[in-house]
Amino acid sequence: MFRSSLRKSRLAMVVVTAAATLATVLLVQNWTGAEKKIEQKLPRLYESDDGEFRRSLSALLGPQIVEGNKVETLLNGDQIFPSMLAAIRAAKSTITFETYIYWSGSIGREFVDALEERARAGVRVHVLLDWVGSLKMEQALVDEMKKAGVQVERFHEPAWNHWNKLNNRTHRKLLVVDGRIGYTGGVGIADHWRGQARNPQEWRDSHFRVEGPVVAQMQSVFLDNWMRVTGDVLHGDAYFPALKPAGDLAAQMFSSSPSGGSESMQLMYMLAITAAKRSIDLANSYFVPDEMTVQTLVDAARRGVKVRVIVPSGHIDSEVVRKASRGSWGPMLQAGIEIAEFQPTMFHVKGLVVDGVFSSVGSTNFDNRSFRLNDEANLNVLNRDFGAIQRQVFDQDWGLARRITLTEWQARPWTERLLERVASLLKSQL
Repeated sequence: MFRSSLRKSRLAMVVVTAAATLATVLLVQNWTGAEKKIEQKLPRLYESDDGEFRRSLSALLGPQIVEGNKVETLLNGDQIFPSMLAAIRAAKSTITFETYIYWSGSIGREFVDALEERARAGVRVHVLLDWVGSLKMEQALVDEMKKAGVQVERFHEPAWNHWNKLNNRTHRKLLVVDGRIGYTGGVGIADHWRGQARNPQEWRDSHFRVEGPVVAQMQSVFLDNWMRVTGDVLHGDAYFPALKPAGDLAAQMFSSSPSGGSESMQLMYMLAITAAKRSIDLANSYFVPDEMTVQTLVDAARRGVKVRVIVPSGHIDSEVVRKASRGSWGPMLQAGIEIAEFQPTMFHVKGLVVDGVFSSVGSTNFDNRSFRLNDEANLNVLNRDFGAIQRQVFDQDWGLARRITLTEWQARPWTERLLERVASLLKSQL
């Protein structure tokens, strides 16, 4: 009897050890990227308005920059949601929609109603929701859409065969209607984004309505994750119609994913910052740069580039991110980089404008999670008129932000510094 008990005890120990080992392996796989990080600064070979910069964006990173596009800037929920809903309600053949945040609420209800109505009318509607980002969405809404004929899928919903991918989220925000009209930016489908950023209940964000040849690239980015989740290939004229020029903007839809080049988004940002010769205006809701990125920004400031950064103030949905961010500001402030915190509400904008020539807008945050762990998508535009609009928007936000001086940063209490150090330990996941 004693031997039987001993064998059972040993067996239990083996099972517990195996389970602990498996859990450790899965944790390591989820918390660390499989690919090498960019570890060396890029040499400065050209400037933002050089043809070489444009060729590098196309040839080194891809896809090709295409001419003939029109991009409309939409500010905050009062402009963004009506435009998106109008496009959905006017759809004739197809709707493809990928988003990170989708929560229950009044705006979530409106989108469900619009998508269902089009599906019942015979439009092929495909919706891809991130599993984590849509946890606050009632399952009844998903079931209702499916019943109406909407094809709804969740990205990396937990399953035994891909637990090692649970930390890889799709953070992309893409809506393409009839293969002709595209939307991208930072907004999620939740009531936090309603309004005009007038108070803490109305988040500040930007989104963009796109027409022209680059919409086909937006559709391709959606299809990338749709195929990974479903195995289905969406193609043909209903998804990829012939697109005529709609404006005079040169643009590319740039994407990144841990499964296919997780470092490409950071490399794109580094190329743009390194090419800057006059100004860098960076707006970002989660600004937690690594050492190499900090040094790249510092180098730009030291060669005479005016660098301004807008980040959230205390109105933020992740205080850990704010602490980790503030702890990294010292070298940048010392180099003359101007950093300001947006005061009225949560600042959820993600945008970069270099020399008023190159603009990058979309879903990407300036942190390790966006650069290495998430699937992201940004619209890059090379055009001075578009850049001027983005700088005007940036200046408006700057006017509602409070600049943090080096003296103020250095005078913060030791308790604040301690919390920043603790938060910085999680930088790889922020």
